[in-house]
Amino acid sequence: MTLANHFELGASEGQARTGHLTTPHGVVRTPAFMPVGTAGAMKGLHWRDLRAAGTDIALGNTYHLMLRPGAERIAALGGLQKFTGWNGPMLTDSGGFQVMSLADLRKVDENAVTFRSHIDGTKVELSPERSIEVQRLLGSDIAMQMDECVRLPAERADIERAMQLSLRWGERSRRAFESAPSGYMLFGIAQGGDLPELRRASARAIVDTGFHGYAIGGLAVGEPQAVMLAMIEEVVPHLPSNRPRYLMGVGTPNDLLESVARGIDMFDCVMPTRNGRHGVAFTRFGQVNLRNARHADDPRPLDEASEWPATRETSRAYLHHLVKSGEALGAMLLSEINIAYYQRLMRDMGEAISKGAFGKFYETTRGNWARGDIPPR
Repeated sequence: MTLANHFELGASEGQARTGHLTTPHGVVRTPAFMPVGTAGAMKGLHWRDLRAAGTDIALGNTYHLMLRPGAERIAALGGLQKFTGWNGPMLTDSGGFQVMSLADLRKVDENAVTFRSHIDGTKVELSPERSIEVQRLLGSDIAMQMDECVRLPAERADIERAMQLSLRWGERSRRAFESAPSGYMLFGIAQGGDLPELRRASARAIVDTGFHGYAIGGLAVGEPQAVMLAMIEEVVPHLPSNRPRYLMGVGTPNDLLESVARGIDMFDCVMPTRNGRHGVAFTRFGQVNLRNARHADDPRPLDEASEWPATRETSRAYLHHLVKSGEALGAMLLSEINIAYYQRLMRDMGEAISKGAFGKFYETTRGNWARGDIPPR
């Protein structure tokens, strides 16, 4: 059975493209960046801040939500959107990344991953079927197949074993998805580490299985950016052009720019909020570390031309003070500033592609980053 296509392509320039992905909770404009609300909440931000910044879709984490407060409880309370107050589209990951990050607490076999809860040590089993069930209970608009991710660098045998297991789990995930009430989408995941031939084989195999969209997983896990970009170039030609392409767990603004140029439509990463909590702002002039003493007497905002109020109106001196004092407001302001910048970057890329000006935008943006932030006089 061919799964319905909810993705409509828009403009394109080279490999870069725009589109619209229609979900039960709204339309996602691509290129799209998904802020990460791991446990059903954004760290330091309210959902209304995401919406105000232009966010179309957010991400929740199956592993964390199934442990606390529990998928069945969330379902009884009306699903993830009603539970959290975020009324827009939501993508949930399958728990596969935690398979990698819980290396000391888990066991992987053909049937499932068995692990000890990081909360209370309870033994939990997560199979492809249970992952799909949990995501259905959460009410996610886009569910992900269960997969195994390998941190790089790794031995070829380990990469190939995880890739083949992910393909079998992908088939089981699709069967479980088809047997449950629908109304949402399922994405497959291409694995294969940093080995081109395995990446190509994985991409062809998940397309043969058939999904609503296709993700590239297992990157930004220790390899250089050049390797990540090379793997994208290996995979994209084997994915259908009329389905969305999602690069999981990526990344820096430069990662997003380079990946959109190579045909990627969707991204997620904790970096905007995590870096904000550590005193780092992302701007059109590159990263600004507000911990640095040079900002202590600087009355300038981060970017006086920004459309986001906190970026345009808050002085660097005040942000520096908040960060150095450990005030929660500093982390909150920098997190919202970063999310707003990421969403502005995605919109600007989309507009440039629509106008046939992405090449010029690419060069201008890289030039601004290369020049860097202007120090105070």
